[in-house]
Order: sequence, then C-alpha cells, then structure tokens
Amino acid sequence: MIHEEYASLLEHHGIRPTANRILVAGCIAGAGRPLSQSEVERQLLTVDKSVVSRTLALFRDHHLVHVIDDGVGGARYELCHSHSYGTDDDLHVHFVCEHCERTFCLEAIPIPPVVLPPGFEASSANFIVKGLCPQCLRN
Repeated sequence: MIHEEYASLLEHHGIRPTANRILVAGCIAGAGRPLSQSEVERQLLTVDKSVVSRTLALFRDHHLVHVIDDGVGGARYELCHSHSYGTDDDLHVHFVCEHCERTFCLEAIPIPPVVLPPGFEASSANFIVKGLCPQCLRN
C-alpha cells in the first residue's frame, strides 16, 4: 500500500488520517506479521512512544487492528482485513514461536466455531498455537 491507500483505509474506519497515523498503519501492514507496541516504536523512532500508544488504542477502538494476546504476556497488533466497521469477519489462528517470540498469522486457518452455554455472549476470540517457526527449526 502507498500513503494514499493507508489514508483511505483510516478514513474508511472513521479515523482522521494524520501523518503519524499513516506511519503506524504502514508499519503494521508492512511487517507481514503482528507486531508488539515496542516493535512498532523501534521501527518508528521519529514518532513519540505516547503517540504510538494512543494511535494503537484509536485503531483498536475503530476496528482497524486486531489485538492478539501473544501467549507470552504481551499484545500484538495486526491490521484487520474485515470488510465491516462494526463486525469482524477476519478471525484466524495465530502461531507464536517459543524461541524467537515472533507471532505469525495463519490466515488460511479460521478460528473454529465455539458454542457457548446459554447466557454467555462472546465479544472476541483468540486462538494461539505455540511451537517453533520454520526459521528457528532450521537453527
């Protein structure tokens, strides 16, 4: 994507496209995998950490990013490819490498449906598989 496409994506989600917001969206999209807040901060040294934090919260509130519990006590962010502002049709399995601690999207593997008991209502789902990624297996 180019800057104009990120700006359009932000606007589609009801977010005013500022330069910093476009940079954060581009950083997450360009990574090809979910990133932690500190990884975004390290890649965007010219953007203040508080701006990154507020931007990620804004993106979350407007359904532009998924927040993934990475299974090791942290949160990872990935752009949401859902086609709807209010609902999420982009739920898929994630893989956390126990050696390098990177998180990978397994977009071809949807989260299996879960039938909840009466009286329960789900608001989100996380499906994490842990192990070793191909790169760490080779080393």
